Amino acid sequence: MKIVIGADSAGKPLLDVVAAHLATKPEHQVSDLSQSGFYADLAAKACAEILEGKHERGILICGTGIGVCISANKVAGIRAALTHDTYSAERAAKSNNAQVITMGARVIGPELAKSIVDSWLASEFDPAGPSAENVKAIDRLDAGK
Repeated sequence: MKIVIGADSAGKPLLDVVAAHLATKPEHQVSDLSQSGFYADLAAKACAEILEGKHERGILICGTGIGVCISANKVAGIRAALTHDTYSAERAAKSNNAQVITMGARVIGPELAKSIVDSWLASEFDPAGPSAENVKAIDRLDAGK
């Protein structure tokens, strides 16, 4: 799976742990877009690459995970979920078809972050499943309908 990752200065130490963890999994190709500057710009760039088909999913990290989550969700066509536990990460994929997860480096530790990433990547949305209509409703909101 092609995964885009990125962090601001507050999130970069945790992102480095996540990147090293993903590097041990040959089935994933990871691109790090971390940069200095505003996390909104980072989120916009990562989400654009997902929408362009360059990556399938994205992981964004800032101090709390809130700023990058809000920013990512401002990009039309993106569903981002703030995840601080493995169940939320699983449900972000299975129930909400979230292409992006966000985490807070000042909120969770490195081992939990790795478990969150693994749970999310192991989970897939079922377009014929019980949450499909909810995701369609989210997409209608996104389209302004």
